[in-house]
Amino acid sequence: MSDEPSVGRGPETERGPAANAELALLLEVAGTPKPGNVDRERDFSGLHFEQFLAGAVGARPGLERAADGVAFGEAFETAVAGMSRQDGGNTQFGCLLLLVPLVAATVRADGEVPTRETVRAVCRATTVDDAAGFYRAFELVDVAVTDPPAGMEPLDVRRGAAAVPTLREREVTLWDLMRDSADHDANAREWAEGFPRTFRAAARIEEDDGPVTDRAARAFLDLLAEAPDTLVETQHGTAVAEEVRTRAAEIDDLAAAREWADDLVDRGINPGTTADLTAAGLYVALSRGVSP
Repeated sequence: MSDEPSVGRGPETERGPAANAELALLLEVAGTPKPGNVDRERDFSGLHFEQFLAGAVGARPGLERAADGVAFGEAFETAVAGMSRQDGGNTQFGCLLLLVPLVAATVRADGEVPTRETVRAVCRATTVDDAAGFYRAFELVDVAVTDPPAGMEPLDVRRGAAAVPTLREREVTLWDLMRDSADHDANAREWAEGFPRTFRAAARIEEDDGPVTDRAARAFLDLLAEAPDTLVETQHGTAVAEEVRTRAAEIDDLAAAREWADDLVDRGINPGTTADLTAAGLYVALSRGVSP
């Protein structure tokens, strides 16, 4: 199974990359079941399905800026600001970290289906200003992150705008940050490695059949079985993250996944990074011609 599309224009030229990104966010949260995540059948305490819908719609102006060729930092900060204008807080920060460069890669390819090469080029071209916008976005919502390595406390993302002078002094680009975080963060690893899991998920969705929301749920399970989820590891430790990965590999249909989904929600275990990758995979699949 190839994870690269044939070259050519797809339906994204009709809907547009920003609309495809918004639709990917909507389809991701509507995909059911995605064990441990909010979906159309499950809410968390204080975080509900409708807030993810509002977050997806709110992010659209930032996605439009990315589609218009605006620099990553400004587009991302705008998208997160719009996403945050609902009562649930952080619904899709990680999704947007993957979707904004994918939208920009579509534009860079002159509307063609994005490839790993074009998105890698977009990520490598990010600047210190883009890193500053990324840091400022952390002031808009709470994001679960690990403590920085020893000596890197001045660049702790939780410092938000207060860390920007250090970024500028050290001339740290967003690409530098993602490359240096790749060993402990799956989304940063996508940036550093050219979005390999995103494109594999897109190929699965494209080659699957049935409702796109069901395809998204199956792609989520495949991704979760591939590697421990970063958010689960951050919140619950390595052993729990590996337990979740192992259980996902044993699930063979959505009925079994539905039973497990309730268990993870009850235990407060949220494989949210895997949901981010699912949204990114949906964007690429939509760009290739998959349609709800």
